[in-house]
Amino acid sequence: MIGVIDTDGECAEWAFPAEPGAVRTARNAVRGTLRAWGLDSIGDVTVLLVSELVTNSLRYASGPIGVRLERRNPAVGGAGGGPALLVEVSDPLPDPPRERVARADDEGGRGLHLVAVSSKRWGTRHGKSGKTVWFELALPGE
Repeated sequence: MIGVIDTDGECAEWAFPAEPGAVRTARNAVRGTLRAWGLDSIGDVTVLLVSELVTNSLRYASGPIGVRLERRNPAVGGAGGGPALLVEVSDPLPDPPRERVARADDEGGRGLHLVAVSSKRWGTRHGKSGKTVWFELALPGE
């Protein structure tokens, strides 16, 4: 069951149970929000990266997984670098993920590399309970 936390204005946030269907449900929620915001042009890359991060959370954490989208306008928020979409994926596991180099025959280990090479910038931060992995994508044409 998806729990919609906030969908006001330029921010949308959900909580998903740590169950196998969470990845599909998160993809659908993110794609629907981006479509409503007129951001179809970055939908595929955003959904791919959210899928990777939610999959990592499912693999290692047992609690709820949070996904948050925020459309940022630096003229309003004071951040530099142009308008961006901030995407955050949170889980209760405190250990930050580690980027690694996957061998050609490895079935996993490429998610954080995809985030790193596809996003404007990315990182992790500790929260009250657990961690958040975040990335930013530039908004085209704005």
